[in-house]
Amino acid sequence: MTHYCLQCDDGTKLVHTRRDLTVQVRGRERVVTKVSGWHCPVCGEVEFDPGEGQRYSAAAEALAAEEAVMLRSIRKRLGLSQKAAAELTGGGHNAFSRYERGEARPMPAVINLFSLLDRHPELLGELAEAPSRTNSR
Repeated sequence: MTHYCLQCDDGTKLVHTRRDLTVQVRGRERVVTKVSGWHCPVCGEVEFDPGEGQRYSAAAEALAAEEAVMLRSIRKRLGLSQKAAAELTGGGHNAFSRYERGEARPMPAVINLFSLLDRHPELLGELAEAPSRTNSR
């Protein structure tokens, strides 16, 4: 049976093979080895064989879980409670609890801020002294 690439939509034939695919979550990457399916040699589109899509998704979910662990680790190194971390980033009172349990994904700005504070913890004092920037009127 011949499969055509729906993404290219120009008659490009897909090739049934196993290939290593890279999954990306917010700039972090993981390679999923030997993904079986119909692969487009032009654009890289894949029609997964049964079960392969779940393997690929599991790798993406694992990267997201690592992000939650990283946030918790940085927060603890900085000596912040979940509530204090949420206040620092302008989130709700239980935002960090939800981030760390994987129930919510933080905005990229939160990840960037905590990555920066991890490398430069001395900046935490400056942030704590800054006036609140919430949208309250």
